[in-house]
Amino acid sequence: MELVKYEGLPIGSAAPDFSLPAVDGKTYSLGSFKDKPILVVAFWCNHCPYVQAWEDRTIAVQKDFASKGVQFVAINANDQESYPEDDFAHMVERSKRKGYNFPYLHDESQKSAEAYGAVCTPDFFVFDAGRKLRYRGKLDDSKDPKSVRKQVMREVLDALVAHKDPPTGFVPPMGCSIKWKAGHWS
Repeated sequence: MELVKYEGLPIGSAAPDFSLPAVDGKTYSLGSFKDKPILVVAFWCNHCPYVQAWEDRTIAVQKDFASKGVQFVAINANDQESYPEDDFAHMVERSKRKGYNFPYLHDESQKSAEAYGAVCTPDFFVFDAGRKLRYRGKLDDSKDPKSVRKQVMREVLDALVAHKDPPTGFVPPMGCSIKWKAGHWS
């Protein structure tokens, strides 16, 4: 799935708050990251081959930008009844096995995914120090790490760290659709 028309939280919007449990046993909210000048909220899951393709690169970007005040946080909102591999126990296991260097949160109610307008996994939302949305979309331009020609997220973060406008505000995210619970939209 690739989002071709912009949907969801408009660029310039304030980050919706959340209060969600994480695989490390803590509960995180937007305020948990108030000391970080840049916050990247990524909608994520375990089973999606697109998340798996971008997983190591996401970990690498977090590692490279952590000292510059950038904090990633991943949120899994998928329906665990239909996709048991996306349940909390599997989230804990995957986070440990892959060495996630960012909090991995569980949005069981799916309200955060709805508030952000997330459409797929992965779907990245980058907020500045005022928690205004400055970028939404892909990490880079290819699911295949050998075919990457444009490091979109790195360019956006480099600009924001330098207190400049990002070179782009939107690159359509691509991935597996959010697995909404039956009746979520009724």
